[in-house]
Amino acid sequence: MSPPSSSPVVLQLHGITKRFGPLVANDAISLTLHRGEIVALLGENGAGKSTLMSILFGHYVADEGRIDVMGQPLPPGQPRASLAAGIGMVHQHFALADNLSVLDNIMVGSESLLRLQSAKRQARAKLVAVAQQFGLVVDPDARVGSLSVGERQRVEILKALYRGAKILILDEPTAVLTPQESEALFATLSQMVAQGLSIIFISHKLGEVLRVADRVAVLRHGKLVAEAPTAGSTQAQLAQWMVGEAVSLPEREPAAKVGDEVCSLRNVHTTASAKSTARDRLVDVSLVLRAGEMVAIAGVSGNGQVALADMLCGMRRPGQGTVTYLGAPMPASALALVSQGVARIPEDRHGTGVVGDLPVWENAVSERLRSPWFSRWGWVRRVQARSQAQHVSQHFDVRGGGLDAPARSLSGGNMQKLILGRALLAPQGAEGMAPRLIVAHQPTWGLDIGAVRFVHQQLLAARDAGAAVLLISDDLDEVLALGDRIGVMHEGHLSPVLPFADWSRETIGLAMAGSPLTAPARQG
Repeated sequence: MSPPSSSPVVLQLHGITKRFGPLVANDAISLTLHRGEIVALLGENGAGKSTLMSILFGHYVADEGRIDVMGQPLPPGQPRASLAAGIGMVHQHFALADNLSVLDNIMVGSESLLRLQSAKRQARAKLVAVAQQFGLVVDPDARVGSLSVGERQRVEILKALYRGAKILILDEPTAVLTPQESEALFATLSQMVAQGLSIIFISHKLGEVLRVADRVAVLRHGKLVAEAPTAGSTQAQLAQWMVGEAVSLPEREPAAKVGDEVCSLRNVHTTASAKSTARDRLVDVSLVLRAGEMVAIAGVSGNGQVALADMLCGMRRPGQGTVTYLGAPMPASALALVSQGVARIPEDRHGTGVVGDLPVWENAVSERLRSPWFSRWGWVRRVQARSQAQHVSQHFDVRGGGLDAPARSLSGGNMQKLILGRALLAPQGAEGMAPRLIVAHQPTWGLDIGAVRFVHQQLLAARDAGAAVLLISDDLDEVLALGDRIGVMHEGHLSPVLPFADWSRETIGLAMAGSPLTAPARQG
Protein backbone atom coordinates (compact mmCIF):
# COMPACT_ATOMS: atom_id res chain seq x y z
CA MET A 1 0.00 0.00 0.00
CA SER A 2 1.32 3.42 -0.92
CA PRO A 3 1.50 5.93 1.93
CA PRO A 4 -1.20 8.60 1.87
CA SER A 5 -0.46 11.73 -0.08
CA SER A 6 -0.43 13.58 3.24
CA SER A 7 2.76 11.72 4.31
CA PRO A 8 5.61 14.20 4.71
CA VAL A 9 8.07 14.58 1.85
CA VAL A 10 11.52 13.43 3.08
CA LEU A 11 13.47 13.83 -0.16
CA GLN A 12 12.99 16.10 -3.13
CA LEU A 13 15.20 16.36 -6.20
CA HIS A 14 14.64 19.52 -8.23
CA GLY A 15 15.83 19.57 -11.87
CA ILE A 16 19.05 17.61 -11.33
CA THR A 17 21.33 17.83 -14.37
CA LYS A 18 24.81 16.33 -14.67
CA ARG A 19 27.06 16.47 -17.72
CA PHE A 20 30.28 14.65 -18.50
CA GLY A 21 31.62 16.59 -21.46
CA PRO A 22 29.02 16.28 -24.25
CA LEU A 23 27.21 13.45 -22.43
CA VAL A 24 24.16 14.47 -20.39
CA ALA A 25 23.98 11.72 -17.76
CA ASN A 26 21.06 13.30 -15.86
CA ASP A 27 18.74 15.68 -17.66
CA ALA A 28 16.59 17.90 -15.38
CA ILE A 29 15.40 15.05 -13.16
CA SER A 30 12.85 15.87 -10.45
CA LEU A 31 11.78 13.20 -7.99
CA THR A 32 9.95 13.07 -4.66
CA LEU A 33 10.10 10.47 -1.86
CA HIS A 34 7.59 10.38 1.01
CA ARG A 35 7.99 9.10 4.54
CA GLY A 36 7.30 5.36 4.75
CA GLU A 37 7.46 4.89 0.97
CA ILE A 38 9.47 2.56 -1.29
CA VAL A 39 10.25 4.00 -4.72
CA ALA A 40 11.92 1.69 -7.25
CA LEU A 41 14.41 3.40 -9.55
CA LEU A 42 14.56 1.59 -12.89
CA GLY A 43 16.48 2.04 -16.11
CA GLU A 44 18.80 0.35 -18.58
CA ASN A 45 22.54 0.26 -18.01
CA GLY A 46 23.77 3.78 -18.67
CA ALA A 47 20.34 5.35 -18.08
CA GLY A 48 21.70 7.60 -15.31
CA LYS A 49 20.68 5.76 -12.12
CA SER A 50 24.19 5.47 -10.67
CA THR A 51 25.00 9.10 -11.48
CA LEU A 52 21.82 10.30 -9.79
CA MET A 53 22.51 8.25 -6.65
CA SER A 54 26.13 9.46 -6.60
CA ILE A 55 24.87 13.04 -6.61
CA LEU A 56 22.44 12.24 -3.80
CA PHE A 57 25.21 10.62 -1.76
CA GLY A 58 27.63 13.49 -2.36
CA HIS A 59 30.12 11.74 -4.63
CA TYR A 60 29.23 13.97 -7.60
CA VAL A 61 28.10 17.60 -7.78
CA ALA A 62 25.15 18.38 -10.04
CA ASP A 63 25.67 21.02 -12.71
CA GLU A 64 22.12 22.26 -12.17
CA GLY A 65 19.34 21.68 -9.67
CA ARG A 66 19.18 21.10 -5.93
CA ILE A 67 18.26 18.47 -3.36
CA ASP A 68 16.17 18.97 -0.23
CA VAL A 69 16.20 16.44 2.63
CA MET A 70 13.57 16.80 5.34
CA GLY A 71 12.84 20.24 3.91
CA GLN A 72 16.44 21.44 4.22
CA PRO A 73 18.87 21.97 1.32
CA LEU A 74 21.54 19.27 1.05
CA PRO A 75 25.08 20.66 0.64
CA PRO A 76 26.39 19.33 -2.71
CA GLY A 77 29.42 17.08 -3.02
CA GLN A 78 29.73 16.27 0.68
CA PRO A 79 29.20 12.57 1.58
CA ARG A 80 29.41 13.44 5.29
CA ALA A 81 26.58 15.92 4.84
CA SER A 82 24.48 13.23 3.15
CA LEU A 83 25.16 10.82 6.02
CA ALA A 84 24.35 13.52 8.57
CA ALA A 85 21.09 14.24 6.75
CA GLY A 86 20.06 10.61 7.23
CA ILE A 87 20.88 9.10 3.82
CA GLY A 88 22.33 5.57 3.90
CA MET A 89 23.32 3.31 1.03
CA VAL A 90 23.74 -0.47 0.84
CA HIS A 91 25.79 -1.38 -2.22
CA GLN A 92 25.43 -4.60 -4.19
CA HIS A 93 29.00 -5.56 -3.25
CA PHE A 94 29.33 -5.40 0.52
CA ALA A 95 32.06 -3.32 2.15
CA LEU A 96 32.74 -5.41 5.25
CA ALA A 97 35.96 -6.67 6.87
CA ASP A 98 35.70 -10.47 7.16
CA ASN A 99 38.22 -10.66 10.01
CA LEU A 100 36.31 -8.23 12.27
CA SER A 101 33.20 -8.83 14.35
CA VAL A 102 29.77 -7.49 13.42
CA LEU A 103 30.08 -4.81 16.12
CA ASP A 104 33.54 -3.72 14.97
CA ASN A 105 32.39 -3.49 11.35
CA ILE A 106 29.47 -1.28 12.34
CA MET A 107 31.66 0.96 14.50
CA VAL A 108 34.33 1.43 11.81
CA GLY A 109 34.12 4.97 10.46
CA SER A 110 31.61 6.12 13.04
CA GLU A 111 33.50 5.50 16.29
CA SER A 112 37.06 4.58 17.19
CA LEU A 113 37.64 0.89 17.85
CA LEU A 114 40.23 1.99 20.44
CA ARG A 115 37.77 3.84 22.64
CA LEU A 116 37.17 2.83 26.23
CA GLN A 117 35.41 -0.46 26.89
CA SER A 118 32.44 1.43 28.32
CA ALA A 119 31.97 3.20 24.96
CA LYS A 120 32.03 -0.15 23.19
CA ARG A 121 29.37 -1.43 25.59
CA GLN A 122 27.24 1.57 24.68
CA ALA A 123 27.74 0.85 20.99
CA ARG A 124 26.75 -2.79 21.55
CA ALA A 125 23.60 -1.73 23.39
CA LYS A 126 22.69 0.69 20.61
CA LEU A 127 23.28 -1.98 17.94
CA VAL A 128 21.12 -4.52 19.77
CA ALA A 129 18.34 -1.96 20.18
CA VAL A 130 18.40 -1.02 16.47
CA ALA A 131 18.48 -4.70 15.46
CA GLN A 132 15.48 -5.50 17.63
CA GLN A 133 13.56 -2.45 16.47
CA PHE A 134 13.79 -3.46 12.80
CA GLY A 135 13.81 -7.24 13.17
CA LEU A 136 17.43 -7.58 12.00
CA VAL A 137 18.78 -9.92 14.65
CA VAL A 138 22.52 -10.67 14.45
CA ASP A 139 25.21 -11.71 16.92
CA PRO A 140 27.36 -8.59 17.58
CA ASP A 141 30.37 -10.79 18.35
CA ALA A 142 30.14 -13.03 15.29
CA ARG A 143 33.04 -12.74 12.85
CA VAL A 144 31.68 -11.40 9.56
CA GLY A 145 33.66 -13.98 7.57
CA SER A 146 31.57 -16.73 9.19
CA LEU A 147 28.21 -15.23 8.19
CA SER A 148 26.02 -16.20 5.27
CA VAL A 149 25.44 -13.72 2.43
CA GLY A 150 22.00 -12.86 3.79
CA GLU A 151 23.43 -12.20 7.26
CA ARG A 152 26.14 -9.96 5.78
CA GLN A 153 23.52 -7.92 3.99
CA ARG A 154 21.71 -7.58 7.32
CA VAL A 155 24.93 -6.17 8.80
CA GLU A 156 25.21 -3.63 5.96
CA ILE A 157 21.63 -2.47 6.55
CA LEU A 158 22.25 -2.29 10.29
CA LYS A 159 25.37 -0.22 9.67
CA ALA A 160 23.25 2.38 7.87
CA LEU A 161 20.49 2.33 10.49
CA TYR A 162 23.01 2.53 13.34
CA ARG A 163 24.23 5.80 11.83
CA GLY A 164 20.72 7.22 11.81
CA ALA A 165 19.59 6.60 8.25
CA LYS A 166 16.06 7.74 7.52
CA ILE A 167 16.39 7.29 3.75
CA LEU A 168 17.93 4.01 2.60
CA ILE A 169 19.22 3.34 -0.92
CA LEU A 170 19.35 -0.38 -1.76
CA ASP A 171 21.35 -1.25 -4.90
CA GLU A 172 20.37 -4.65 -6.36
CA PRO A 173 19.69 -5.96 -2.84
CA THR A 174 18.67 -9.51 -3.86
CA ALA A 175 21.39 -10.11 -6.44
CA VAL A 176 23.25 -12.69 -4.32
CA LEU A 177 20.48 -13.92 -2.01
CA THR A 178 18.68 -17.24 -1.96
CA PRO A 179 14.89 -17.09 -2.44
CA GLN A 180 14.45 -17.64 1.29
CA GLU A 181 16.86 -14.82 2.12
CA SER A 182 15.03 -12.56 -0.35
CA GLU A 183 11.74 -13.32 1.40
CA ALA A 184 13.31 -12.40 4.73
CA LEU A 185 14.59 -9.14 3.25
CA PHE A 186 11.15 -8.24 1.90
CA ALA A 187 9.64 -8.84 5.34
CA THR A 188 12.32 -6.59 6.87
CA LEU A 189 11.58 -3.82 4.35
CA SER A 190 7.88 -3.94 5.22
CA GLN A 191 8.74 -3.55 8.89
CA MET A 192 11.15 -0.69 8.17
CA VAL A 193 8.70 1.39 6.15
CA ALA A 194 5.98 0.72 8.74
CA GLN A 195 8.28 2.50 11.22
CA GLY A 196 8.73 5.49 8.94
CA LEU A 197 11.86 4.74 6.90
CA SER A 198 11.85 5.62 3.22
CA ILE A 199 13.61 3.46 0.63
CA ILE A 200 14.95 3.89 -2.90
CA PHE A 201 15.04 0.37 -4.36
CA ILE A 202 17.28 -0.21 -7.41
CA SER A 203 16.78 -3.54 -9.18
CA HIS A 204 16.65 -5.16 -12.61
CA LYS A 205 14.25 -7.82 -11.28
CA LEU A 206 10.91 -6.42 -12.31
CA GLY A 207 8.84 -9.04 -10.50
CA GLU A 208 10.27 -8.11 -7.13
CA VAL A 209 9.95 -4.41 -7.95
CA LEU A 210 6.21 -4.83 -8.43
CA ARG A 211 5.99 -6.79 -5.20
CA VAL A 212 8.07 -4.50 -2.97
CA ALA A 213 7.72 -0.92 -4.24
CA ASP A 214 4.88 1.58 -3.88
CA ARG A 215 5.92 3.57 -6.93
CA VAL A 216 8.37 3.26 -9.81
CA ALA A 217 10.46 5.98 -11.44
CA VAL A 218 12.00 5.06 -14.79
CA LEU A 219 15.05 6.69 -16.37
CA ARG A 220 15.96 6.38 -20.04
CA HIS A 221 18.94 8.12 -21.64
CA GLY A 222 19.30 10.36 -18.59
CA LYS A 223 15.68 11.55 -18.51
CA LEU A 224 12.83 10.64 -16.20
CA VAL A 225 10.39 9.11 -18.68
CA ALA A 226 7.77 7.56 -16.39
CA GLU A 227 6.45 7.59 -12.84
CA ALA A 228 3.62 5.33 -11.74
CA PRO A 229 2.24 3.41 -8.78
CA THR A 230 3.11 -0.28 -8.92
CA ALA A 231 -0.53 -1.19 -8.34
CA GLY A 232 -1.90 -1.82 -11.83
CA SER A 233 1.54 -1.84 -13.51
CA THR A 234 2.95 -4.92 -15.27
CA GLN A 235 6.45 -6.21 -15.93
CA ALA A 236 5.91 -5.75 -19.67
CA GLN A 237 4.94 -2.11 -19.13
CA LEU A 238 7.97 -1.42 -16.93
CA ALA A 239 10.29 -3.06 -19.48
CA GLN A 240 8.82 -1.00 -22.30
CA TRP A 241 9.34 2.23 -20.34
CA MET A 242 12.95 1.24 -19.66
CA VAL A 243 13.86 0.25 -23.21
CA GLY A 244 11.48 2.38 -25.25
CA GLU A 245 9.88 -0.58 -27.00
CA ALA A 246 8.12 -3.83 -26.15
CA VAL A 247 10.50 -6.38 -24.63
CA SER A 248 10.02 -10.10 -24.14
CA LEU A 249 12.54 -12.68 -23.01
CA PRO A 250 12.97 -15.84 -25.12
CA GLU A 251 10.37 -18.52 -24.46
CA ARG A 252 11.66 -21.68 -22.81
CA GLU A 253 12.17 -24.41 -25.40
CA PRO A 254 13.83 -27.70 -24.45
CA ALA A 255 16.97 -28.76 -26.22
CA ALA A 256 15.92 -30.18 -29.59
CA LYS A 257 18.71 -32.72 -29.89
CA VAL A 258 21.14 -33.63 -27.13
CA GLY A 259 24.30 -35.12 -28.61
CA ASP A 260 27.44 -36.82 -27.40
CA GLU A 261 29.48 -36.03 -24.32
CA VAL A 262 31.72 -33.01 -24.87
CA CYS A 263 33.26 -32.59 -21.42
CA SER A 264 33.13 -34.41 -18.11
CA LEU A 265 34.42 -34.10 -14.56
CA ARG A 266 34.75 -37.28 -12.50
CA ASN A 267 35.19 -37.01 -8.72
CA VAL A 268 37.17 -33.78 -9.04
CA HIS A 269 38.73 -32.11 -6.02
CA THR A 270 40.76 -28.90 -6.07
CA THR A 271 43.26 -27.75 -3.51
CA ALA A 272 42.35 -24.50 -1.79
CA SER A 273 44.81 -21.74 -2.61
CA ALA A 274 46.35 -19.44 -0.02
CA LYS A 275 43.74 -16.79 -0.85
CA SER A 276 40.71 -19.08 -1.07
CA THR A 277 38.28 -20.16 1.60
CA ALA A 278 37.09 -23.68 2.32
CA ARG A 279 34.02 -22.96 0.18
CA ASP A 280 36.01 -21.60 -2.76
CA ARG A 281 37.04 -24.98 -4.15
CA LEU A 282 35.61 -28.20 -5.59
CA VAL A 283 34.85 -31.24 -3.45
CA ASP A 284 34.19 -34.55 -5.25
CA VAL A 285 32.43 -32.88 -8.20
CA SER A 286 31.12 -34.99 -11.08
CA LEU A 287 29.43 -33.45 -14.11
CA VAL A 288 28.74 -34.37 -17.74
CA LEU A 289 28.20 -31.73 -20.44
CA ARG A 290 26.71 -32.80 -23.77
CA ALA A 291 26.40 -31.19 -27.19
CA GLY A 292 23.17 -29.29 -27.75
CA GLU A 293 22.34 -28.98 -24.04
CA MET A 294 22.58 -26.18 -21.49
CA VAL A 295 23.43 -27.15 -17.91
CA ALA A 296 22.74 -24.36 -15.41
CA ILE A 297 24.55 -24.20 -12.06
CA ALA A 298 22.89 -22.16 -9.30
CA GLY A 299 24.36 -21.14 -5.97
CA VAL A 300 25.28 -18.22 -3.78
CA SER A 301 28.51 -16.64 -5.05
CA GLY A 302 31.66 -18.01 -3.42
CA ASN A 303 30.67 -21.68 -3.17
CA GLY A 304 33.06 -23.12 -5.74
CA GLN A 305 31.70 -21.61 -8.93
CA VAL A 306 34.96 -19.79 -9.68
CA ALA A 307 36.94 -23.01 -9.25
CA LEU A 308 34.56 -24.84 -11.62
CA ALA A 309 34.75 -22.15 -14.29
CA ASP A 310 38.55 -21.91 -13.98
CA MET A 311 38.85 -25.69 -14.29
CA LEU A 312 36.91 -25.77 -17.56
CA CYS A 313 38.78 -22.77 -19.00
CA GLY A 314 42.25 -24.24 -18.42
CA MET A 315 43.10 -21.95 -15.51
CA ARG A 316 43.28 -24.62 -12.80
CA ARG A 317 44.27 -28.26 -12.49
CA PRO A 318 42.39 -30.87 -10.45
CA GLY A 319 44.06 -32.04 -7.28
CA GLN A 320 42.20 -35.36 -7.61
CA GLY A 321 39.86 -36.81 -10.21
CA THR A 322 39.77 -36.47 -13.98
CA VAL A 323 38.57 -33.87 -16.46
CA THR A 324 38.10 -34.85 -20.10
CA TYR A 325 37.31 -32.79 -23.18
CA LEU A 326 36.38 -34.36 -26.52
CA GLY A 327 37.41 -37.74 -25.15
CA ALA A 328 40.93 -36.76 -24.04
CA PRO A 329 42.35 -35.32 -20.81
CA MET A 330 41.60 -31.60 -20.72
CA PRO A 331 44.79 -29.54 -21.01
CA ALA A 332 45.40 -27.01 -18.24
CA SER A 333 46.09 -24.32 -20.82
CA ALA A 334 43.66 -21.56 -21.69
CA LEU A 335 45.41 -20.97 -25.02
CA ALA A 336 45.13 -24.64 -26.01
CA LEU A 337 41.47 -24.81 -25.04
CA VAL A 338 40.52 -21.70 -27.01
CA SER A 339 42.15 -23.22 -30.09
CA GLN A 340 40.13 -26.42 -29.46
CA GLY A 341 36.77 -24.67 -29.30
CA VAL A 342 36.28 -23.71 -25.63
CA ALA A 343 34.63 -20.29 -25.32
CA ARG A 344 34.68 -18.47 -22.00
CA ILE A 345 32.44 -15.66 -20.77
CA PRO A 346 34.14 -14.68 -17.49
CA GLU A 347 32.43 -13.50 -14.33
CA ASP A 348 34.40 -10.25 -14.06
CA ARG A 349 33.95 -8.46 -17.38
CA HIS A 350 36.09 -5.52 -16.29
CA GLY A 351 38.90 -7.38 -14.54
CA THR A 352 39.38 -10.44 -16.77
CA GLY A 353 36.89 -10.08 -19.64
CA VAL A 354 38.62 -7.17 -21.39
CA VAL A 355 41.82 -5.17 -21.19
CA GLY A 356 40.31 -1.78 -20.51
CA ASP A 357 43.08 0.36 -21.95
CA LEU A 358 43.28 -1.57 -25.24
CA PRO A 359 40.96 -0.57 -28.09
CA VAL A 360 37.79 -2.46 -28.92
CA TRP A 361 39.31 -4.07 -32.02
CA GLU A 362 42.19 -5.64 -30.09
CA ASN A 363 39.86 -6.95 -27.40
CA ALA A 364 37.60 -8.45 -30.07
CA VAL A 365 40.38 -10.82 -31.21
CA SER A 366 42.56 -10.99 -28.09
CA GLU A 367 41.85 -14.64 -27.24
CA ARG A 368 42.61 -15.80 -30.79
CA LEU A 369 45.41 -13.40 -31.50
CA ARG A 370 48.00 -16.18 -31.87
CA SER A 371 45.96 -18.05 -34.46
CA PRO A 372 47.11 -17.75 -38.10
CA TRP A 373 43.90 -15.90 -38.83
CA PHE A 374 45.13 -12.85 -36.91
CA SER A 375 48.91 -13.08 -36.71
CA ARG A 376 51.79 -14.32 -38.81
CA TRP A 377 55.47 -14.61 -37.90
CA GLY A 378 54.78 -12.70 -34.70
CA TRP A 379 53.06 -9.76 -36.43
CA VAL A 380 49.41 -8.90 -35.96
CA ARG A 381 47.40 -8.98 -39.19
CA ARG A 382 45.63 -5.71 -38.48
CA VAL A 383 43.36 -5.76 -41.53
CA GLN A 384 41.99 -9.19 -40.66
CA ALA A 385 41.77 -8.36 -36.93
CA ARG A 386 39.90 -5.11 -37.52
CA SER A 387 37.61 -6.82 -40.02
CA GLN A 388 36.72 -9.44 -37.42
CA ALA A 389 36.18 -6.73 -34.80
CA GLN A 390 33.83 -4.94 -37.18
CA HIS A 391 32.03 -8.25 -37.77
CA VAL A 392 31.62 -8.75 -34.00
CA SER A 393 30.44 -5.17 -33.47
CA GLN A 394 27.82 -5.38 -36.19
CA HIS A 395 26.57 -8.89 -35.41
CA PHE A 396 26.38 -8.30 -31.65
CA ASP A 397 25.38 -4.63 -31.83
CA VAL A 398 28.34 -3.32 -29.81
CA ARG A 399 27.85 0.44 -29.50
CA GLY A 400 30.07 3.17 -28.15
CA GLY A 401 33.05 4.97 -29.60
CA GLY A 402 34.02 2.73 -32.51
CA LEU A 403 36.80 0.16 -32.97
CA ASP A 404 39.55 2.44 -31.68
CA ALA A 405 37.81 3.46 -28.45
CA PRO A 406 39.27 1.93 -25.26
CA ALA A 407 37.20 -1.03 -24.07
CA ARG A 408 36.79 0.57 -20.61
CA SER A 409 34.69 3.32 -22.23
CA LEU A 410 31.93 0.83 -23.11
CA SER A 411 28.85 0.43 -20.93
CA GLY A 412 28.45 -2.85 -19.07
CA GLY A 413 25.96 -4.17 -21.62
CA ASN A 414 28.12 -3.29 -24.62
CA MET A 415 31.22 -4.70 -22.95
CA GLN A 416 29.37 -7.97 -22.40
CA LYS A 417 28.25 -8.01 -26.05
CA LEU A 418 31.89 -7.58 -27.10
CA ILE A 419 32.93 -10.54 -24.93
CA LEU A 420 30.07 -12.65 -26.27
CA GLY A 421 30.96 -11.85 -29.84
CA ARG A 422 34.62 -12.68 -29.27
CA ALA A 423 33.70 -16.00 -27.68
CA LEU A 424 30.88 -17.16 -29.94
CA LEU A 425 31.61 -15.74 -33.39
CA ALA A 426 34.16 -17.70 -35.42
CA PRO A 427 36.45 -15.72 -37.72
CA GLN A 428 34.86 -15.05 -41.08
CA GLY A 429 35.53 -17.92 -43.44
CA ALA A 430 36.88 -20.16 -40.68
CA GLU A 431 34.89 -23.37 -41.05
CA GLY A 432 34.70 -25.64 -38.03
CA MET A 433 35.77 -23.00 -35.51
CA ALA A 434 32.40 -22.51 -33.81
CA PRO A 435 32.66 -23.20 -30.06
CA ARG A 436 32.17 -26.78 -28.85
CA LEU A 437 31.97 -25.85 -25.16
CA ILE A 438 30.80 -22.51 -23.73
CA VAL A 439 31.49 -21.61 -20.09
CA ALA A 440 29.22 -18.66 -19.27
CA HIS A 441 29.85 -17.37 -15.72
CA GLN A 442 27.35 -14.71 -14.58
CA PRO A 443 26.78 -13.63 -18.21
CA THR A 444 24.01 -11.12 -17.38
CA TRP A 445 25.14 -9.85 -13.97
CA GLY A 446 24.08 -6.20 -13.62
CA LEU A 447 22.62 -5.97 -17.13
CA ASP A 448 19.26 -4.41 -17.97
CA ILE A 449 16.40 -6.40 -19.44
CA GLY A 450 17.23 -5.53 -23.06
CA ALA A 451 20.83 -6.73 -22.71
CA VAL A 452 19.67 -9.81 -20.77
CA ARG A 453 17.34 -10.74 -23.62
CA PHE A 454 20.17 -10.46 -26.13
CA VAL A 455 22.58 -12.59 -24.07
CA HIS A 456 19.93 -15.29 -23.55
CA GLN A 457 19.16 -15.38 -27.27
CA GLN A 458 22.84 -15.87 -28.13
CA LEU A 459 23.37 -18.65 -25.59
CA LEU A 460 20.26 -20.50 -26.75
CA ALA A 461 21.31 -20.11 -30.39
CA ALA A 462 24.75 -21.55 -29.58
CA ARG A 463 23.13 -24.48 -27.76
CA ASP A 464 20.82 -25.15 -30.70
CA ALA A 465 23.82 -25.01 -33.04
CA GLY A 466 25.32 -27.95 -31.13
CA ALA A 467 27.51 -26.41 -28.44
CA ALA A 468 27.56 -27.72 -24.89
CA VAL A 469 26.76 -24.76 -22.64
CA LEU A 470 27.57 -24.47 -18.93
CA LEU A 471 25.71 -21.52 -17.39
CA ILE A 472 26.83 -20.48 -13.89
CA SER A 473 24.49 -17.89 -12.40
CA ASP A 474 23.30 -16.45 -9.08
CA ASP A 475 20.04 -15.40 -10.77
CA LEU A 476 17.38 -18.07 -10.23
CA ASP A 477 15.11 -16.59 -12.90
CA GLU A 478 17.94 -17.05 -15.39
CA VAL A 479 18.74 -20.57 -14.21
CA LEU A 480 15.09 -21.63 -14.48
CA ALA A 481 14.63 -19.90 -17.83
CA LEU A 482 17.63 -21.46 -19.59
CA GLY A 483 18.73 -24.67 -17.88
CA ASP A 484 17.86 -27.99 -19.55
CA ARG A 485 19.41 -29.59 -16.49
CA ILE A 486 20.14 -27.79 -13.24
CA GLY A 487 22.56 -28.34 -10.36
CA VAL A 488 23.36 -26.33 -7.23
CA MET A 489 26.75 -25.63 -5.64
CA HIS A 490 27.24 -25.24 -1.90
CA GLU A 491 30.62 -25.13 -0.12
CA GLY A 492 32.35 -26.74 -3.09
CA HIS A 493 29.89 -29.61 -3.47
CA LEU A 494 27.65 -30.03 -6.53
CA SER A 495 24.16 -31.42 -6.06
CA PRO A 496 22.73 -34.04 -8.42
CA VAL A 497 22.23 -32.37 -11.80
CA LEU A 498 18.56 -32.99 -12.54
CA PRO A 499 16.20 -32.09 -15.39
CA PHE A 500 14.55 -28.69 -15.19
CA ALA A 501 11.15 -30.22 -14.40
CA ASP A 502 12.51 -31.83 -11.22
CA TRP A 503 13.24 -28.47 -9.60
CA SER A 504 11.27 -25.60 -8.06
CA ARG A 505 12.43 -22.24 -6.76
CA GLU A 506 11.98 -23.57 -3.24
CA THR A 507 14.08 -26.71 -3.71
CA ILE A 508 16.82 -24.74 -5.45
CA GLY A 509 16.80 -22.18 -2.64
CA LEU A 510 17.08 -24.89 0.00
CA ALA A 511 19.96 -26.53 -1.87
CA MET A 512 21.70 -23.13 -2.14
CA ALA A 513 21.49 -22.89 1.66
CA GLY A 514 23.00 -26.36 2.08
CA SER A 515 19.91 -28.49 2.68
CA PRO A 516 20.15 -31.98 1.12
CA LEU A 517 17.85 -32.73 -1.78
CA THR A 518 14.87 -34.98 -1.32
CA ALA A 519 14.52 -35.49 -5.07
CA PRO A 520 16.04 -38.69 -6.53
CA ALA A 521 19.66 -38.21 -7.53
CA ARG A 522 19.82 -38.80 -11.27
CA GLN A 523 23.24 -37.87 -12.60
CA GLY A 524 24.13 -38.10 -16.23
